[in-house]
Amino acid sequence: MKVLVTGGDGLLGSNLLRMLLKADHEVSVLLLDTGSLSPTIKDLNIEIIYGNILDLNSLDSAITGKEVVIHAAASTMVIPAKSSSIIEVNVKGTKNVIEASLKHKIKRFIHVGSANSFCPGTFKNPGTEINPYTGWKYGLDYMDSKKAAQDLVLNAVKTHKLPALVVNPTFMLGAYDAKPSSGAMIIALYNQKLPGYTGGSKTYISVKDASQAIVNAITLGRIGECYILGNHNLNYADAFKLMAEELKVTPPHFKLPDNIVKIYGRICSLICKATRKTPTITKELALLSCENHIYSGEKARRELNMPNTPLNIAIRESYEWFILNGYIS
Repeated sequence: MKVLVTGGDGLLGSNLLRMLLKADHEVSVLLLDTGSLSPTIKDLNIEIIYGNILDLNSLDSAITGKEVVIHAAASTMVIPAKSSSIIEVNVKGTKNVIEASLKHKIKRFIHVGSANSFCPGTFKNPGTEINPYTGWKYGLDYMDSKKAAQDLVLNAVKTHKLPALVVNPTFMLGAYDAKPSSGAMIIALYNQKLPGYTGGSKTYISVKDASQAIVNAITLGRIGECYILGNHNLNYADAFKLMAEELKVTPPHFKLPDNIVKIYGRICSLICKATRKTPTITKELALLSCENHIYSGEKARRELNMPNTPLNIAIRESYEWFILNGYIS
């Protein structure tokens, strides 16, 4: 298949492109021209197309001749909590990609959403794809815009017969995290810069498993359906303990009281407003860290044949890649 991936130079994209090549697809990636190409994809046998999902002309050119579009480009900013640019990229950009895909009669459209577009659950009752959206309570344009973009895709399925489905990754760990993004947690733990842990929890997945599920979605999965990509549910204490075992460091032992974390987050947000300096945490992120954000990936394992790699392997692959590339000495 001739596949176009939008925004394929991050942690997920860098792994996804490799999985697509391994499956013998002809791969193109649409990227913003920032003057430098991510080292994680520069040596891959792919076509690099520079353009912007906010520009219909460049999208039209990029999608011409393609059979599959995997729309992964998005603004993932959570600091600041509110920004018109986040909404423009995630909502208007998605609308443009849908329009161009319909014009060129794409055979399969795979939208990379977020698990946060569904209400999370608990260890006993994990969140699923039928849960309503409740992320509005956090006041993050990122969450709201990803839900709005997902709604655009699902509506296009109903009204214009767009052959689309949505994948909703949880917290991904693995190699090729050049920014770094989620792997920043591993670097901080290795450098012993985590004073403690909060009382919350989240769902984790090897980025390779998420990537394989997306590749499988080219031929598997049902049009108009959403698939949460998540395999491992852990509270922060257990997650840091597992990471520390792989890194051979001491995990944080002190549980930070939720009320103190939330107060600290509010203070950091106020200081940010006054000084315009980027804080280490905000009131929104503090609240998120104290809550349970647990999801079930059963539907994706069943319908997309999503693998279930042990989390310690994903941690080890992330850690070893950071060492090899000089992020950790």
